Amino acid sequence: MRKALIVGIDHYEHIGRLSGCVNDAHAVKAMLDRHADGSVNFGTRIVAGTGPTDVITRVGLKQAIRELFVGDTDVSLFYFAGHGHIETTGGYLCAGDCKTGDDGIPLSEIMTFANESPARNKIIVLDSCHSGALGDSHTNKQISEIADGMTILTASTKDQYAVEANGGGLFTGLLVDALGGAAANLVGEVTPGSVYAHVDQSLGSWSQRPVFKTNVKGFISLRKVQSPIPPADLRRIAEFFPQPGCEFQLDPGYEPEHPDADPEKTPIFSILQKYNRVNLAVPVGAQHPYHAAVESKTMKLTALGEHYRRLAIAGLL
Repeated sequence: MRKALIVGIDHYEHIGRLSGCVNDAHAVKAMLDRHADGSVNFGTRIVAGTGPTDVITRVGLKQAIRELFVGDTDVSLFYFAGHGHIETTGGYLCAGDCKTGDDGIPLSEIMTFANESPARNKIIVLDSCHSGALGDSHTNKQISEIADGMTILTASTKDQYAVEANGGGLFTGLLVDALGGAAANLVGEVTPGSVYAHVDQSLGSWSQRPVFKTNVKGFISLRKVQSPIPPADLRRIAEFFPQPGCEFQLDPGYEPEHPDADPEKTPIFSILQKYNRVNLAVPVGAQHPYHAAVESKTMKLTALGEHYRRLAIAGLL
């Protein structure tokens, strides 16, 4: 079982209203509902505060968060887009009926719900100001206290604001891109770690800085997309490069447009070209695999290719 609570609040009765949080919530929901092939991914519940007729109250939001982390699930994921608040007593998520910010839901309470949850994986993603305070120790603000199986990803540090851009949160825009495939590995899996790497690389040193905290034995897949190379072709990497550092010898028979093209070799060359396109293998002494084949040169694995070769040999692909 994989379930997700997705919250977006634009309408605030007493503090400044926002404009892109509800749209962000729906965009995240659309990504988490199903994998790229249409198969079911998370069972999602969306809570959206768009106007005065659907105010998200503190009581209602707290209950929804509590319910998310109840039950023995594989993954319980909480996403929030809205106002955040911080002061000496800690950080808060602001519900639609908040008046001062410190009357919101303390981040420490959310951590208590998550830390005590029987869910095997707990993931909290916050696109709100000062959200990096989530998980901070009550006694020492320089360390974080998170339970086994917990992953936290926030839009900004505890001292920063979360920026809106192009009608939505800058962070969530990158999150949606990552889930859509920009952060996928070569088997088409998007993990919390790869999402963070994508967001981190997309924000400059002077921009808001995302925060990533985790205590897991291994990353789960948040979403599966079409892999950039067919899995069956990827697994053959250990067949073509059976030993570390070995090179694959080419000749003109591998090139399908060459007069000496060999129908038994050209399908192999097609796979090697795919390796080249995704930076798994490169020609030696030639600019392109085509020239390597015509000139009877070799191809060798990159560092990334060697990593996947080891995975293939270990039966992990």
